[in-house]
Amino acid sequence: MTCIIIEDEIPAQKILQNFIGKIPSLELVNTFKAAIEANSFLNSHTVDVVFLDINLPDMSGLDFIKTVKNPPVVIMTTAYPEHAVSSFELRTIVDYLVKPFSFDRFLKAINKAKDRMEVPKLSEESKGETIFLNVDKTMHKIVLNEILFIESDRNYITLVTQTQKLSFIDSLKNWTEKLQGKQFVQVHKSFIINSQCVDKITGNTVFLNANKIPIGRTYKPNLLKALGI
Repeated sequence: MTCIIIEDEIPAQKILQNFIGKIPSLELVNTFKAAIEANSFLNSHTVDVVFLDINLPDMSGLDFIKTVKNPPVVIMTTAYPEHAVSSFELRTIVDYLVKPFSFDRFLKAINKAKDRMEVPKLSEESKGETIFLNVDKTMHKIVLNEILFIESDRNYITLVTQTQKLSFIDSLKNWTEKLQGKQFVQVHKSFIINSQCVDKITGNTVFLNANKIPIGRTYKPNLLKALGI
């Protein structure tokens, strides 16, 4: 994995450089003190991981990453743990390292980054894969990758995609088995969601586009694992 550091404090830069040097699978491409410098680099280069400080001279790390088109995986670094909740609302952020952090904690963040980078591969497997649903005597073509979530209500299933909403007789268990091995995860006794469509998580609610889906207590660990958190 290639990576860059965006950090204005020299001691913090050196710690990250030292830790990165201990991991053979990581290649440090460049180090920046300010977001503007890094922005110019990312406009013409691609990397896998960014180590990003929140408090930077020209703009905050959180504001900066929102401006990056197709941002890489981000590991935040800061001395202020109160920013952790807001930072995890951005799906590209996989972990939050509070200074000073140990090498063991750093390694855990790297493993999360690796897990997140494997998720798009699952998405590619189902890209273009379709099924047909017979609803009200009409055959509807469904692209699996476009499914946002599936809701169960007694003996009925409501399947919501980016373009349509269909209700029909079926069971959530059947759909859990049908979608096994893809990017779908059950988050509640009545809901399965597409983990690739998650915008943010607030408390026990997950947001997909404008949809708010409850998260069951026993299902939350699996959801966080699927998201690489």
